[in-house]
Amino acid sequence: MNLARFPRHRFAHLPTPLEPMERLSQHLGGPNLWIKRDDCTGLASGGNKTRKLEYLMADALAQGADTVITQGAVQSNHARQTAAAAARLGMACHIILEHRIDEAPGEYLKSGNVFLDRLFGAYLSDCPGGTDMNAAMAKKAEELKAAGKKPYIIPGGGSNPVGALGYVNCAIELVAQANEMGLRIDHLVHATGSAGTQAGLVTGLEAIRSGIPVLGISVRAPKEKQEENVFALVEKTAAHLGIPGAVARQSVKANADYVGQGYGIPTESMLEALRLTAEMEGIILDPVYSGKGMAGLIDLIRKGHFKKGENVVFLHTGGSVGLFGYTGAFEETLSDRPGIA
Repeated sequence: MNLARFPRHRFAHLPTPLEPMERLSQHLGGPNLWIKRDDCTGLASGGNKTRKLEYLMADALAQGADTVITQGAVQSNHARQTAAAAARLGMACHIILEHRIDEAPGEYLKSGNVFLDRLFGAYLSDCPGGTDMNAAMAKKAEELKAAGKKPYIIPGGGSNPVGALGYVNCAIELVAQANEMGLRIDHLVHATGSAGTQAGLVTGLEAIRSGIPVLGISVRAPKEKQEENVFALVEKTAAHLGIPGAVARQSVKANADYVGQGYGIPTESMLEALRLTAEMEGIILDPVYSGKGMAGLIDLIRKGHFKKGENVVFLHTGGSVGLFGYTGAFEETLSDRPGIA
């Protein structure tokens, strides 16, 4: 696949490491666990959105934009990385944050990603949960055009056919790493939300006929809706690549058993997954995406979904900055680890 024909602004630290999780594998007693460290992409503490933004920001520049507009939840990792990318390129950045959690604590509203959004110079505005975010971004774009600006709209999560190219590229990178290491990958598991990461991975892995199945652990939508959203973007991404129809519907698999009460709301299994991964591997997950993704992986291992001896790769999508908006949720979980007296 010739991805070089698409505009790309390179600021990610690639390839990201592919590492074994030996202690966690031994603890769970199931398959051999590996982790693809996309929390190490470099920009603004890293994360999966950096790969998407390489293509989206290049497209914005190619269209003559001087301003980007995007949206997300208050503790959006995508918003933080977009703000950093815009700062890197000298572009203005407007972010519309949606309040998806009722009665959120002060640390959620001010620390973590929100603090960094401000540090990177982004212009923030907020709106109630359930707002039509696409309409809100379109309205902001009209306001900026009237002021003489040239805005470029980046969808939530950077999830469109242009952004998904970042994860087509990741699929190629992962297979090349595995080939070099002599590693047979039997499964790839990751958290799935706005659909762009999974759509890019599935499109890339299927296009090169890797034989690696992808399982997305949903953090928001029910299984059927999530698979529908991902496959719709798979088809658009494949068409953008010039390979329409390259991916079958059955290649898109999601599991929505670990969402809990809703997007961004902590679950007991997420809290356990974060602590276990930290204590066993020294790796920081985030409470909204990779934490629930890892909770799903751990539970599926305990249920025997994966065979002993199989090699399962977990894609770490980053987001540890958001952890600082959730420290209160960990008080009970860490009660046996007292702090400074």
